[in-house]
Amino acid sequence: MIERMHLAIIREVDRQGSLTAAAGVLYLTQSALSHTMKKLEQALGTDIWLREGRGLRLTQAGEYLLGLADRVLPQLDRAEEHLRQYALGERGTLRIGMECHPCYQWLLKVVSPYLARWPDVDVDVKQKFQFGGIGALFGYEIDLLVTPDPLYKPGLRFEPVFDYEQVLVVSSHHALATATHVEPKQLGSEVLITYPVETDRLDIYNQFLQPAGVSPKRHKVIETTDIMLQMVASGRGVAALPRWLVEEYSDKMDVVPVRLGPTGIAKQIFLGTRETDTGIDYLHAFIDLARMPLATALE
Repeated sequence: MIERMHLAIIREVDRQGSLTAAAGVLYLTQSALSHTMKKLEQALGTDIWLREGRGLRLTQAGEYLLGLADRVLPQLDRAEEHLRQYALGERGTLRIGMECHPCYQWLLKVVSPYLARWPDVDVDVKQKFQFGGIGALFGYEIDLLVTPDPLYKPGLRFEPVFDYEQVLVVSSHHALATATHVEPKQLGSEVLITYPVETDRLDIYNQFLQPAGVSPKRHKVIETTDIMLQMVASGRGVAALPRWLVEEYSDKMDVVPVRLGPTGIAKQIFLGTRETDTGIDYLHAFIDLARMPLATALE
């Protein structure tokens, strides 16, 4: 009774905001679209939309169908893509979502040998999933999620691929540059530069500053690692990044890592996948390659 076209119409009306705009995207006339949905409403015995002035408001039934469309349509699209690849003798595309800003440099070092070993597999990296990757996995928008903060939910698997230490990054001319470690109170007078992530998801806050009741003098947000480290090198602030990344940049920028607290902050990077994808060989080959020692991956 409910067909794919019904779900596509509901999704596009929600995205475009009107029946006319949705009809244009779906290459239908507005009358054909309206007729299709009226027949569905009659078959279901309930309204999907209610008119409010010139707009439409989804009913409870319509909201349910919109949620169904958002879950089902990406899976159907992905299934059709897989079948097309099978028909052409292709392996497929590995779609990777990133929830880790500084991990992009590491990922590049893994992707290079992976592409060499799997010439019939394409790789697509999506960086828009900043702490939204779980939904992207469930929605079949990505196949693998790179994250330092796994959320264990039924149907997903997370495997640790490497350990690292989160450190404070300062200019080599900074007063803390030669310290064995830094205490939270010493950052009370500093400008802290971070990626555009909520503070409760930043290790420097939730594992270091907040437990001590300390706030930095100012919090500045910068999206790119290179610009962030340029700012630190010029004495405009301090940052918190993985030690391996700081050491890689220290050869070309005037920055040094300093331990956060006497014992440091230990972290791991995880790769998340769907449990239903356990039989995909090229997916697990990527995970196996990612587990190689970090020093080897960065050579």
